[in-house]
Amino acid sequence: MKKTIKGFGLLLLVLALAACQSTDETNTGSATEQRAHSESEKTDQEVPEGVLIEGMAAHYHTGDKIELTAFLKEEAEGGHWHWYSRASSSDEWEMISGQESAGYTGKATSEIAEIKAAFYGEGKGSEVQSAPAEIVIDDHHGHDEATTQIYDGYFEDEQVADRGLSDWEGDWQSVYPYLVSGDLDEVFAHKAETGDMTAEEYKEYYTTGYITNIDRVLIRDESVTFFDGKEEYSGEYASDGYEILTYEKGNRGVRFIFKKTAGSEQAPAFIQFSDHHIYPVKSSHFHLYWGADRKELLEEVTHWPTYYPSDLDAEGLVRDMLAH
Repeated sequence: MKKTIKGFGLLLLVLALAACQSTDETNTGSATEQRAHSESEKTDQEVPEGVLIEGMAAHYHTGDKIELTAFLKEEAEGGHWHWYSRASSSDEWEMISGQESAGYTGKATSEIAEIKAAFYGEGKGSEVQSAPAEIVIDDHHGHDEATTQIYDGYFEDEQVADRGLSDWEGDWQSVYPYLVSGDLDEVFAHKAETGDMTAEEYKEYYTTGYITNIDRVLIRDESVTFFDGKEEYSGEYASDGYEILTYEKGNRGVRFIFKKTAGSEQAPAFIQFSDHHIYPVKSSHFHLYWGADRKELLEEVTHWPTYYPSDLDAEGLVRDMLAH
């Protein structure tokens, strides 16, 4: 009888321990889920901005590799990271699976327009995040047939619309120094693979087009500043309409024209932009013409100094050109 009672008591003890273990595992799992859920919610609330993101390019092409690094403004021990994205500023933030360190690696897609990093420190109220960072995708000639046609110079007059100087606002660098240094040789070799000229002939053609002593152009509001070596001069410009040009091959282009209204005597009386766009849109690069005579500039079709964002290095510039 005693053995029976003792055995029954042992069985009850085993069952009790098993129940406790099950309860602990349930509580642990619940706590983990609550923390993840809580962290997801915090990204939609007013979490302090204590994170900086570095490595963002001026723009990407669809499929480009994106490599970013998040930094804390103030050091903290322990904690962990999460990255979040959304397709537009009106959408909810979604946690990006597999991105749980200060480094982010992904591909440029239309599904990610903004991204941010959040750090969850040890202790209540230790969460900080970055400001939303915009991922700009510019495939230049687009993917649809209509946009490609416009880029190639085939469009109707009624599709053209006037543009403001803000479409070209920014800090721009000439690509001519990169041609001289040989950094663009890869681009010319690539063109020769499918084009009707050799790489050397393409380089000669683009040398004529790119050559300029204006190595930088800064555009802010109505002001345009030209940098000629160590010398710089500025002018204020207002829209003077646009002109549609027809080229020898039968395709067409649009020159958007601006006239100087004030500023340095050295600043040209007219500047004209050409960037393959025919209506208001932010430009990713452009050909720039300048001079004293509006009509004469329209006749210039062999010399077209070209400018890209100043924050692009040689590698980024080549990648951008190869995407054309």
